[in-house]
Amino acid sequence: MLKRLLNWLPFLLVLIIVLLWSGWQQLSSHTLNKTVQFTDNLYELKAGTSVRSLCRSWQQAQHLTALDCQVLKLYLKQHPVMGQLQQGVYRVPQTLALNEALSLFQSGKVAQFSVTLIEGETLAQSWQRVAELPYLQQDVSDVNALAVLISWPEEWGKLAVTGRVEQELEGLFYPDTYFYTANSKASDIWRRAHVVLKTELERYWQQRQPTLPLQSPYELLIMASIIEKESGLQSERALVSSVFINRIHKNMRLQTDPTVIYGLTDYSGRITRANLRDPHAYNTYRHHGLPPGPISLVSRSALIAAAQPDVSDYYYFVSRGDGSHVFSQSLEQHNAAVRKYILGQNNDN
Repeated sequence: MLKRLLNWLPFLLVLIIVLLWSGWQQLSSHTLNKTVQFTDNLYELKAGTSVRSLCRSWQQAQHLTALDCQVLKLYLKQHPVMGQLQQGVYRVPQTLALNEALSLFQSGKVAQFSVTLIEGETLAQSWQRVAELPYLQQDVSDVNALAVLISWPEEWGKLAVTGRVEQELEGLFYPDTYFYTANSKASDIWRRAHVVLKTELERYWQQRQPTLPLQSPYELLIMASIIEKESGLQSERALVSSVFINRIHKNMRLQTDPTVIYGLTDYSGRITRANLRDPHAYNTYRHHGLPPGPISLVSRSALIAAAQPDVSDYYYFVSRGDGSHVFSQSLEQHNAAVRKYILGQNNDN
């Protein structure tokens, strides 16, 4: 009898091991498929966070039991890689299986955030948007602090000197969408935007028309900023550019309202005659040539229009009120367009 039992012993041991292993597999699978819930779609895994501490917090939230945590502890001894969590902010759904949550936190695929610098906005407006971004280290205390991030080639033209840093740095950052991860630095976004601006500006300066009366890439940037503010209709920007180029060739003042507005400190939303007489440096009704610097962030289409204006004999334009403009060759034609579209006096009949 004993001999017979001894003969069966290896089989019984194997059977016990198989049953125990099968039971363990079912138990661990059941635990790993337990659902954990998140109250927000972003979850921050701080440095030093372990699976054990996560398990405790999920146990306190009643998503897991003490047995689940013990099972998980044993499972990680078999699969230690799953316990190698990477800190960061992760984008999560409302619920995740435990194994899916741990796989995500082990993957390092942290959430991506974005900020868009908008063409036509001033630097001060863009800085305010970046200063309010979540999960970003605000290491740029104010607009003035951006000066240390600028690297401007001397041969590209002297930057504006106005006594106001936000004006002197205007236009030196490219409007685009920039992505970042949690705890990135704001200064990194600004550096990237400045590098892209220089790359784009150099490209279109090299592609400029040979007869363009602009002496440096900085002057091209200034012109592009005026075009940016004067027309949001891309199909007519090259024509707007031609008007300003024609006026420069004729030594006429540019007389563009956006430059007047930019230089005012108390603009009320409507340009007055007093505004047009204001002697500030950006008032192109009072001063010949370009203003001392750009007046906004500049898009690619505005740079192209500044570098490659249409050939025209227009010297004036006025808004129709729908985003498009009426272009005129003479002051008489322009005044008629102003009466029709600005003053509402239709003299066609």
